[in-house]
Amino acid sequence: MFHVFAALIGLYVIGRFVPPLPVGTLWKWLIAFVILLVSQYHLVNRLFLGGMASPEVPFPVLAFGGWLFGAFILLAGFLLIRDIVSLFLWTAHKTGLIPVSIIFGYRWMLGLGMAALLLSAVGVWQAVRIPDVRRIDITLEKLPAELDGLKLVQLTDLHASRLFQATWIRAVVNRTNALNPDLIVITGDLVDGSTIDRAPDVAPLADLKARLGVFAVTGNHEYYSNYINWMKAFRRLGLNILGNEHVLIADRDRALVLAGVTDRVAANFGLPEPDIGKALSGAPGDLPVILMAHQPKGSSTYASAGVDLQLSGHTHGGQVLGIHWITRMANDGYVSGLYRVGDMQLYVSNGTGLWNGFPVRLGKPSEITEIVLHTPARHHPEPDRQKP
Repeated sequence: MFHVFAALIGLYVIGRFVPPLPVGTLWKWLIAFVILLVSQYHLVNRLFLGGMASPEVPFPVLAFGGWLFGAFILLAGFLLIRDIVSLFLWTAHKTGLIPVSIIFGYRWMLGLGMAALLLSAVGVWQAVRIPDVRRIDITLEKLPAELDGLKLVQLTDLHASRLFQATWIRAVVNRTNALNPDLIVITGDLVDGSTIDRAPDVAPLADLKARLGVFAVTGNHEYYSNYINWMKAFRRLGLNILGNEHVLIADRDRALVLAGVTDRVAANFGLPEPDIGKALSGAPGDLPVILMAHQPKGSSTYASAGVDLQLSGHTHGGQVLGIHWITRMANDGYVSGLYRVGDMQLYVSNGTGLWNGFPVRLGKPSEITEIVLHTPARHHPEPDRQKP
């Protein structure tokens, strides 16, 4: 279905972009063929290059393919906006609101095409660069005074692949360790590909250091890439995987609850679904609860269960300003940043990496998230954003 939808977008782009171009018929057919081929980028990956989730091709090939596909998506968006504006102007002219008819000629087409190619190139660079650190301060009502200033670093959506290889993962690990975190949490989608293909790329994760431990939950992509094998591999790397369970994080004679749930796609593979009741079973009710859940969907259920802070990823922040509105609608209204959900706070990271199938970021930068926890008595203001 995905490939059919992409083909329909391709036909729309061809129909709106190609006919006005000032070139001969043969060139128009060639341009149309290239656009249709680019629209089927993921089908080509699936059939010939090792898989849609993780094509096993060199980095330059992935970056080049991602650049072309990104330009295709941006051009489709530009053409849609142009058509909407054209319809508005035509209606305004017919009703006498504007005296002259305005026509977008072939120069507009060329300009939109060049803009799409240029912005996609910038977007690919933004996607594959080493993320900057984003610091946020969060106040938890139940946090003991002794734990004020506790520092967590959240990594999410690393998507280790031929696009994000060992050198990139190593740089992320080094930047994370340089923050000297008390606790490191990884909220899913660590990998794309098999344990055989990705073992060298995820190896640097073994060097993550935090005095209170390194914990993780699964994302949807772990299930696409042989969940059972990856659970064994992650534990060999020293990652503590929380699947519908919790641990007590004890420090300075005080403690908090760190819980984790499985991902929502688990049921599609006959594996345990997210179960917040099981995850918090036996947890002390007077301690603050931090929950790792890959997807922000279903956060109201977690808030009702007594979670104080939920940490999620999955959305990649929407990746492109404008497209993020669609991502927000698909994720219960949550896409990026800090939200209030009942008595719970929800932080949705833009992601440290992203899926190599659309490696473009524009206005939605990747991040390594440094989260500093505070007690109410030592509140450090940070504007919350309500769910739209």
